[in-house]
Amino acid sequence: MILEVLLRSLIPILLLTLVGFFTRAINIFRQGDERVFAAYVFYLALPALFFVNMSELVIQRSTVIYMIATAMPPIVLTILYFLICLIFRVKKEHFYFLIFSTVFGSYAFFGIPFMLFAFPGLKPEALSVLSSASISIVGVFLTIFVLELYSMNSKSYIGAISLLAKKFLKNPLILSILLGILCSLSNISIPQFLSSSLHMLGSTTATVSLFMLGLFLYGRKYESFPLAFILTFLRAFLMPLVAVISMNIFGIQGLPATISILMAAMPVAISMIVLSERYDFFKEQTATLTLVSTLSSVIYLPLWIIFLGTR
Repeated sequence: MILEVLLRSLIPILLLTLVGFFTRAINIFRQGDERVFAAYVFYLALPALFFVNMSELVIQRSTVIYMIATAMPPIVLTILYFLICLIFRVKKEHFYFLIFSTVFGSYAFFGIPFMLFAFPGLKPEALSVLSSASISIVGVFLTIFVLELYSMNSKSYIGAISLLAKKFLKNPLILSILLGILCSLSNISIPQFLSSSLHMLGSTTATVSLFMLGLFLYGRKYESFPLAFILTFLRAFLMPLVAVISMNIFGIQGLPATISILMAAMPVAISMIVLSERYDFFKEQTATLTLVSTLSSVIYLPLWIIFLGTR
């Protein structure tokens, strides 16, 4: 059973990523073309997937508890990093990069495709979307928050939060999650023809995201590999470890717990590269970290699946 899950999830991910990488290498696609695919996934496919699944969700007390439990790892690690950096007087920009490289995972672009391949079916899809939405909101908030603080080069937390609120209101992923939750709470039923169309659009997320990943990884400048391996280790084991503790504290077991823990273990987000360039924030280190984290996930994700499968 565990071997079947591993083969079903990892082989398609590797093949699709390699196809993207080699089509870029042989100039079928050129530098910058990956942004077209990224825009499609970011503005169309993922919002459709988030909205339709969240709108069809029956929100109960257990649902809220699950969302809170899933969102805990980035919050807990941010607090832990803050205390450690405060004690050892770590430079502010290094503290920001530590948060940036740990809490900002590829929950949507990599996590959802991984879960859809590993656990096919409507229920796992709904759990994957719910888990991704829960942890993504926190991860995106913390990431943009520290980047805004870095770009402002000040301690104006209120100013950063104000800018962050404006960015959130323009983020299609956040908006689709909130609109989906609103429809669910209001008992608004999506017409069948619209629901089917949104599901079809959302189902393209996995293939296009992984193909795009290959395009993104080709032809970039990579350096600081030792640092990238250290940060990858922190992300690969600390995040899911906190998730395991969180699931136990909240009494969540079975497939919901497995998906939440694996979601926390996803490699760093692909869009980190874009953000690091936009904010001029550790650009080369971020590109290397994305490469190492993505490739290493082929090794550490199976270890987590084996561990979770034996619990």
